[in-house]
Amino acid sequence: MIQSTKKLATAGAALLACAWPLAALAQAIPTAPDFTAPPMAMQPSGGPIKGGRYVIDPTHTFVNYEIGHYGTTTNRGRFSTSDGSVQIDASGASGAVDVTMDMSSINTGVDLLNRHVQSKDFFNVAAFPTARFRAEKMTLAGDKVSEVPGTLTMLGQTRPVLLKASRFNCYMNPMFKRQVCGGDFETTIERSQWGMLWGLNFGFEDKVRLLVQVEAINLPD
Repeated sequence: MIQSTKKLATAGAALLACAWPLAALAQAIPTAPDFTAPPMAMQPSGGPIKGGRYVIDPTHTFVNYEIGHYGTTTNRGRFSTSDGSVQIDASGASGAVDVTMDMSSINTGVDLLNRHVQSKDFFNVAAFPTARFRAEKMTLAGDKVSEVPGTLTMLGQTRPVLLKASRFNCYMNPMFKRQVCGGDFETTIERSQWGMLWGLNFGFEDKVRLLVQVEAINLPD
């Protein structure tokens, strides 16, 4: 039973940035929006605000991973973020990102598999409860973020990671009247670089595709 469970297990990684606690999100949204109200149209707002500070919205920011399983199917899972921030520089041409992931939040859809992935075979959540993505210089092309070169710290190891945007946009949220920027990003890493070796010699691939959805809310000055 234990052996068959291990053969189901999977691995992945985490991503994207944090520095301000969730209290900052409450500051950005002073009153809770009424999600039962009739939907209102999204209002385009151009690119990120020059010199703007943003807090990651944990209800719209997740890291999904995909890893090959014996050359047949693809195993998938998802992490949640615990907090994060984005700071756009005064020129509007670059910015810094800092996001922390909650590794205990992993969800593969199978409870037994969740527990295995959290064990020492993979993420060793008891010893390393969080992972962190940091970037000191993300690239903006006009109003769009095109890529975010940074580092991913996981299992006590820090390695470079390049996130590439597949879509990006900013809009004025009609419910709480603040600009929101976000998009979909992806990269592929080799989990062995972080010391995650379980299953490499019997059917679980080293390469892990990371799919990141992120939204960040502009903070008041």
